[in-house]
Amino acid sequence: MFLIRWLWKNLEGYRAMYIVTIFLALINQSMFVINPFLRQQIIDTFIDNENAAKNLTEQRDLLIWLLAAILGFSLVRVSLFYIYTLMFEHSSQGLLYRVRKHLYDNMQSEDSSFYELYRTGDIMTRLSGDLEMVRHSVAWVIKRLIENIIIFSSVTIYFFILDPLMALCLLSLTPVIFGISLLFRKKIKPMYINLRERLSQLNTAGEENISGHRVIKAFAREDFEIERFGEKNEEYKEANQKAALMWMKFFPFLESSYGALMAIQILIGGAFTISGRLSLGELSVFLSLIWAMSFPIQQLGMLINDLQRFTASANKIIEVYYNRPKIATRTDAVSIDGRIKGKIEFKNVSFKYGKEYALSDINFTIEAGQTVAVMGETGSGKTTLASLIPRIHDATKGEIEVDGINVRMLKLEELRSGIGMATQEVLLYSDTAEGCIAFGNIEMPFEEVVNYAEKADAHGFITAMYEGYDTIIGERGVGISGGQKQRIALARALAIKPAILILDDTTSAVDLETERHIQESLANLDFSCTKIIIAQRISSVKNADKIIVLKNGRISEMGTHAELVQNDGYYKEIYDLQT
Repeated sequence: MFLIRWLWKNLEGYRAMYIVTIFLALINQSMFVINPFLRQQIIDTFIDNENAAKNLTEQRDLLIWLLAAILGFSLVRVSLFYIYTLMFEHSSQGLLYRVRKHLYDNMQSEDSSFYELYRTGDIMTRLSGDLEMVRHSVAWVIKRLIENIIIFSSVTIYFFILDPLMALCLLSLTPVIFGISLLFRKKIKPMYINLRERLSQLNTAGEENISGHRVIKAFAREDFEIERFGEKNEEYKEANQKAALMWMKFFPFLESSYGALMAIQILIGGAFTISGRLSLGELSVFLSLIWAMSFPIQQLGMLINDLQRFTASANKIIEVYYNRPKIATRTDAVSIDGRIKGKIEFKNVSFKYGKEYALSDINFTIEAGQTVAVMGETGSGKTTLASLIPRIHDATKGEIEVDGINVRMLKLEELRSGIGMATQEVLLYSDTAEGCIAFGNIEMPFEEVVNYAEKADAHGFITAMYEGYDTIIGERGVGISGGQKQRIALARALAIKPAILILDDTTSAVDLETERHIQESLANLDFSCTKIIIAQRISSVKNADKIIVLKNGRISEMGTHAELVQNDGYYKEIYDLQT
């Protein structure tokens, strides 16, 4: 029932059409018995009748009307079938669009914990294969289910009207067939859940191999990855085969039931006709409509098959559909009055991944417009600390304030739109160089794009490319070097004129001359900006107003360059090594 309510909810805007479509299907399939009835009248009146020749002469108009009615009802049924099939398809496409849009919108608001839980391949499977299975069920499976129920019901009623005993004989196998179908449903359900999981793993392996093709080639691991993907492919094939073979195990029993139905019809129907209990016209009705009783039964197994696949796919979609981010704008959130000024304060902040603390008892204040550097060993918590400001993660303990307001109380969009980030791991979308830089503001004038490219020292290599700013930068920045990607990412962060700029190892892949140019540009921005620079080069941090050194998730040193070089600590050690 929950799945039905969920489908009904997402048919909003198409509900009236869907109801009309079902109604038309009911009418169309109910009309199925009319033509056999008309043929019965023709046979009993004009063929198998002792006065057939006389009737043919005296009631010729009736014969013409009966023939015309057969043709007319056939045309009506074909026309209705065409119309309501299109309507089923149109409604299902509307449902597909609505659910896919909701899923994508919902995933845009999800926090990092969502993407840590769900693999990329699994998400893509839900957005593609699972959604198509739901659409197929709404447009085809439900349609066939309704058609089969109506055909079976109308034909059964008609058979009872013609001869109750003959109808009971034909229905005698129905309980057996339903029992077989229910057993098949019980057996096939876990198989389709397993099949769905194997498909997700296969897609994940494929996505990882495509994304990591450079790493694979660098380590000459092509054969290993081919073998690994082959294993996932083999597992999916085996799961598919098991599900298919399960259907084949039950198919002979269903097919045998259909054969028994035909045998009953021929033996009993023939005996009843010989004895005079049935007329030849009535027997012809039983002969012509027996498939309408057996076909829905034959279809039952395949429909159950599809419904189980639909259930497995729909449950996977609903899991994401109703998932809500842990980090979201509160209902009592406050708006920032104008532009963020940039004052940041950490008050007894701690954060943990699982059971392990990545940051413990962090306290510091950054005044608006200051430049603060963060240093420390790998794994000391530098990136985690920076991610707490725009609420990529939320602090486990303590408070983080921006302009004197707890970040949890600020509207997420307003907070994040005032923060520019450039990280060491750069993601550039497949777009032009201009589009990549203007990602945060697609209406940005070209002159500003060039301005921020120059500040990030990216203008030179961009203009040297074959189409300049119109050159398509490949997916994930393929086609340009690591340092060039970092410079475009820096230009992208600067282009939104953020009140807070977070640079996480942004210049790690550039040479010292380029780094010096970038530092000069950052010192002479044409907008006020608080800068947080995560770096390991002394040359990148020595001019900062404050330097914070992290060790094992705690602040071990804090001060200016002049103060820290006087201490016998991590900063002094790095300074001596690099100078």
